[in-house]
Amino acid sequence: MGKHSVVLIPGDGVGPEVTAAAQKVIEAAGVEIEWRIFEVGAEDWGPHGAPPLEAAMEEIRRCGVALKGPITTLPNSGLRSVTVMLRQNLGLYANLRPIKSMPGVPSRYQDVDLVIVRENTEGLYSGIERRVNADTAEAIRRITREASRRIARFAFEYARRQRRQAVTTAHKANILQLSDGLFLQCAREVAADYPEIEHRERIIDALCMDLVLDPQRHDVLLCPNLYGDILSDLAAGLIGGLGLAPAANIGEGLAIFEAVHGSAPDIAGQGIANPTAVILAGAMMLAHLGEEAAARKIEEGVRELYVRGEHLTPDVGGQASTEEMTEAILAMSV
Repeated sequence: MGKHSVVLIPGDGVGPEVTAAAQKVIEAAGVEIEWRIFEVGAEDWGPHGAPPLEAAMEEIRRCGVALKGPITTLPNSGLRSVTVMLRQNLGLYANLRPIKSMPGVPSRYQDVDLVIVRENTEGLYSGIERRVNADTAEAIRRITREASRRIARFAFEYARRQRRQAVTTAHKANILQLSDGLFLQCAREVAADYPEIEHRERIIDALCMDLVLDPQRHDVLLCPNLYGDILSDLAAGLIGGLGLAPAANIGEGLAIFEAVHGSAPDIAGQGIANPTAVILAGAMMLAHLGEEAAARKIEEGVRELYVRGEHLTPDVGGQASTEEMTEAILAMSV
């Protein structure tokens, strides 16, 4: 399909290690990529506490797609999350997180295959906070009809395209009757346009229990921002950890692909980070670009590596380095 221009944001912590692995695998799959590299990790912030994001965002708008490594956000630093800023400024309203069992990974669950669709631009992550006094701080949780209907439509359209059977809306409308009530109302309205897809409703705490007891019964989960973030980590634990979970952030004509996991500074530079999540995010990116054959080749190569159970990193029961695991995936994918 010709050469694709893709923005690469290596990030920090283990980000540069795992994105380098993904680059190798993508290029070995036979797809020509012109990488446009932008450094916007924690060490790249300017003197006034702002990351050099404008140039990166302009290039993402031009290319339409980016592959991103994790970026550190320090708690209580007063600095906003770069990841959240990218999502909000670029209008990447849908966060898509597939959760699928990997063969050979130690887990009490098998055959988990669900997808979390998370609203990406509002809720508590709007970042609207203020300190009332020295002992009290407030955050505003904003839910709008426009954003709620938009993400619900995305979830049901995705379910239809992927021939999924059910969409479950996560909420706490019994307590948060106005905000979660609005989100749930919008989901019900959109669901009426998709009669072939079952619409389920589940209070968020009960849904967490359901996932731990019987994750196989779930299909597509439609969530407000905070719930989707928490459920993603919980669900990744069902399949063996965050090192296996890819994600996409999708807007109108723009998309950023990344791992669900963070920058893991405790293991940065040790060469043992699991590159699977970013490699699978790269495969999602290729499918988005119309390179379905290369995407399938990568996904099958990753799964074959796990079937054999060799050359795995420590987080999934092996002793391999990031580089050794990457080379093994390359051998399976090419």
